[in-house]
Amino acid sequence: MRKVTKFEGQPALFEPVAQKETLAGMPLAARMRPRNFEEFVGQEHIIKEGRVLRTSIERDQLSSIIFWGPPGSGKTTLAEIIARVTRSYFAAVSAVSAGVADLRRIVEEARKRRNAGQRTILFIDEIHRFNKAQQDAILPHVERGIVTLIGATTENPSFEVNSALLSRCRVFVLHPLTDEQVEVIVRRALADSELGLGDLRVELDEEALRHLVNMANGDARVALNALELAATAATPDDQGVRRISLAAVEDALQQRALMYDKAGEGHYDTISALHKSIRGSDPDAALYWLGRMLEAGEDPLYVARRLVRAASEDIGMADPQALVVAMAAQQAVHFIGMPEGNLALAEAVVYLATAPKSNALYTAYTQVQEDVAQTRNEPVPLHLRNAVTRLMKGLGYGKGYKYAHNYPEHYIPQQNLPDSLKDKSYYRPGDQGFEKAIAERLKHWRKLREEAPES
Repeated sequence: MRKVTKFEGQPALFEPVAQKETLAGMPLAARMRPRNFEEFVGQEHIIKEGRVLRTSIERDQLSSIIFWGPPGSGKTTLAEIIARVTRSYFAAVSAVSAGVADLRRIVEEARKRRNAGQRTILFIDEIHRFNKAQQDAILPHVERGIVTLIGATTENPSFEVNSALLSRCRVFVLHPLTDEQVEVIVRRALADSELGLGDLRVELDEEALRHLVNMANGDARVALNALELAATAATPDDQGVRRISLAAVEDALQQRALMYDKAGEGHYDTISALHKSIRGSDPDAALYWLGRMLEAGEDPLYVARRLVRAASEDIGMADPQALVVAMAAQQAVHFIGMPEGNLALAEAVVYLATAPKSNALYTAYTQVQEDVAQTRNEPVPLHLRNAVTRLMKGLGYGKGYKYAHNYPEHYIPQQNLPDSLKDKSYYRPGDQGFEKAIAERLKHWRKLREEAPES
């Protein structure tokens, strides 16, 4: 049996579960919630033994922190573990339902505890939902140490938490669980007879397990909720075994199993197909491969990153707006999430696929990389250096530099490359889209250079 210790001064939220409600009445995901660091799966980068966060918790020296991570990554669970480990009083609220009055009451009680020698930890779930006034209400009490804040958010705290409050907290980033970690949690739930499904004698087909883990997308809660639904719906056979097939897991998830492996060959093959369909100016194929990835649970921000790359590599200056559209799609996905963000990605894919194409930037930068690696890294020519001191001016820094805005057409020929590369040409614009205009401009400047008297 698991031993649950009730610490003196802890509120009812963290009293032993059996005193509040029967375990049978709780969802599997809640029953299987880790009670200590040893049971916790994932986030080793912040809670591994010897890490600063874990040490400060175990020594009851925790300062104000914010947990930032996706759903199901363990933010609330870590807060509850802190409640069991720390000797501080633990007050938990949700930003969805709490208001300034609730915070004032907690702070007033915390002030009394501090006078009595006990510290208070204030846990705010979904802190990004607090408005500026609510966050401002917390600030002075965090600053004076009346409460130690633990905030949990799925949104980037740089945008969602006031800078003044953020500056007084250390942000710890939680990562989505890996498929292997989700599988550990699922198998633990299947084997646990006390809190899990062990007494139901559930057997999960390997194909069903892989699909469950894959579709969970790093969210342990999704996996456990679907597992419990499939297990309770399964009919025991003559031996009392509940066998769960792929079809049962699909039914529980209400999503069809797609032939796509986020971590394997299918992942790379499909993103390659998307990128090459964009390069080939085929919006229909590009949309199809986008859909194959998103509907199978691919990370939308991974797709957005590849679209940004395609905008620079395959379109570039032929349509500079392509990069703007790709970045706007990334911001839209971050702002509204999924599945609503799928249309922003679809818009970007169609724009990139139908834009004029050019790999001139890709080719130019590849040549630059080669020259940087293989040629002598000469010093910056003197006339291009800034003479910020009298000594530098005396050494010739900036001497002979021609300020382009002082000349007709805001252009004046002068050498800007090192001597060994002075005649090198890297960027050669194509004849598509905006690059046609750039090519004409460069041709005109080249003519001016050729006609200019030698200095």
